[in-house]
Amino acid sequence: MSAFSPEQTVVSPRTSAESVPAITLQNLRKSYGNLEAVKGLSVVVQPGEIFGLIGPDGAGKTTTFQILAGVMEATAGEVSVLGKPPREARLNLGYLTQKFSLYTDLSVMENLRYSAGLRRVPDAQFAKRAPYLLQQVGLEPFGDRRAGQLSGGMKQKLALCCALIANPSVLLLDEPTTGVDPVSRREFWDLLTAVAAEGVTVVAATPYLDEAERCQRIALIYGGEIQQLGSLANLRDSLGLQRLEVRAGDVATAEQALQASGAPEFVDIQTFGDRLDILVPDAAQGEQRVRDTLAQHQIPINSVRQDAPTLENVFVNRLRQQGSDPPYISFPMKHAGKPKGDIAITTQGLEKVFGTFQAVKGVDLTIRYGEIYGLLGANGAGKTTVIKMLCGLLPPTSGHIELAGETANLSRADVRSRIGYMSQKFTLYDDLTILQNLTFYCGVYGVPQRLQPEKINWVLETCGLQGREHTLTASLPGGWKQRVAFGASVMHEPDILFLDEPTSGVDPLARRQFWRLIRDFAHRGTAILVTTHYLEEAENCHNMGFMVAGEVVAQGSPSDIKGNQPGQLVEMQTTQNQAASDLLKHRLEPWRVSIFGDRLHIVLDNPDQELPTLRQWLQAEDITIHAAEPIPFSLEDAFIGIVQRANVD
Repeated sequence: MSAFSPEQTVVSPRTSAESVPAITLQNLRKSYGNLEAVKGLSVVVQPGEIFGLIGPDGAGKTTTFQILAGVMEATAGEVSVLGKPPREARLNLGYLTQKFSLYTDLSVMENLRYSAGLRRVPDAQFAKRAPYLLQQVGLEPFGDRRAGQLSGGMKQKLALCCALIANPSVLLLDEPTTGVDPVSRREFWDLLTAVAAEGVTVVAATPYLDEAERCQRIALIYGGEIQQLGSLANLRDSLGLQRLEVRAGDVATAEQALQASGAPEFVDIQTFGDRLDILVPDAAQGEQRVRDTLAQHQIPINSVRQDAPTLENVFVNRLRQQGSDPPYISFPMKHAGKPKGDIAITTQGLEKVFGTFQAVKGVDLTIRYGEIYGLLGANGAGKTTVIKMLCGLLPPTSGHIELAGETANLSRADVRSRIGYMSQKFTLYDDLTILQNLTFYCGVYGVPQRLQPEKINWVLETCGLQGREHTLTASLPGGWKQRVAFGASVMHEPDILFLDEPTSGVDPLARRQFWRLIRDFAHRGTAILVTTHYLEEAENCHNMGFMVAGEVVAQGSPSDIKGNQPGQLVEMQTTQNQAASDLLKHRLEPWRVSIFGDRLHIVLDNPDQELPTLRQWLQAEDITIHAAEPIPFSLEDAFIGIVQRANVD
């Protein structure tokens, strides 16, 4: 029996709602005083559809979800869920909110049981469904662990299980994978696809646009209005542009040369680690202009690859057309940074044990001034614990730490005044205004009174919050909170900066702004240790370490780590990606197969010999391969392979 169609419950059968749309919005509006958050949304979502609602921070996504869930009333317009007003359909809804919605003092199983009780799930169904859901998201071994002791990603996965426990007909997911590592995100979306295949309607918002590419239809929303609606293919075609992936000898210099050329062919240029993504109206003409421009500057080109635009390309281009690109304002530096190359942080044999659990196992790190070092790993790998020990917030069980030349009493005020720390959890005070928070942190970090107005104004301008400084921080969307928290952590110009998932939940344009600022701080000599689950942005790091189960299992530059991967990566387009992925994971080692947006990435040892066999396997299941070609490893490919191979070992 399918895990997603258990015995009948007191909740009305799903089939009774299949004759009508799962969701209908007609001219939906919501106002808060003079602020109109949602301005006339109209959309119909069909039963069993995976529908993406994508937009920047403050676009109106969360307000729309709250109205659909029956948590909030609309100001005007019509809303129908399963043919009923939202409040009457709530027993047939699963809703995963942006904010943590679990009970931290209850265990994993107790949270599930509580959610099941609210939804009137029979004991017999709960006994079958709960273990399966926990197994699907890798939480089965942690049934007795308190929710408050789970990592951020594990909490999100538990929240999804709570939303699914009653076998809902409609599943509303407001940024469900924010803070979840790439491996877990793939598993999460595989589960959602299985749920949708059983007839559940899934409506999801996500800042990870490669995830949104797995939706059947996507609505781009900003300013409270749907600006575009269609399939991924529709949205790509509407852009009218093509994408070039350019790998050059010196990517930073190549980007500067192409930007300075002012060529009208270059609609957008973005750095992704060791490559440039360039949007052009015509691929052939654009490639020739790239080659001519870089040849003039004597910059060697390793390769140029033509490909379709990504959803992020569409999203960013549309936001810019709306004037939503945040301004880039250089930080007002007042003192020179440390000499680049000197050691800022070093650890030897660093370990941390909580009771009988060893969270960190013999970690050796060296990070220099002027370096961006990425500490990457799955949720629960030990990254945040390492950062807390380096900051003096947790004492190590054993091992050696040197921070800014100091080896003892790292929590001293004079040591902490030289570091900046942006934690994984939002560290500002929700009951204070934005201005009060920034003023408070100026005082904590010892920013001189005469410099405070300039520093605070920089944060407000960078975040686009001028005129809103007296707004309570609690009312800001998550992405804007992250921007304010980043500003608060750097106002005192730290020599060492710790950033624990700084861009979690932030839209693509704001992420670009974040990383330009991070690179500026590194250029002035700041040592930066960053964790992130957006692995394309992690390619901005100079060096990195991959953590698995408390150990650093790989270190080096992004190019070194990608170059050391076994086999050849093949990108494949098929008629049924999810079915193809499921089949190939049974025939191959699972780490070799991943879904990336609307394509498959498969690691093969001998593609020429193995691809014909894969074609036969898929054709036997009526799955056709449209295209298959070797491509370079991305950092995300490397991450997934390393983590999954380490877990197998």
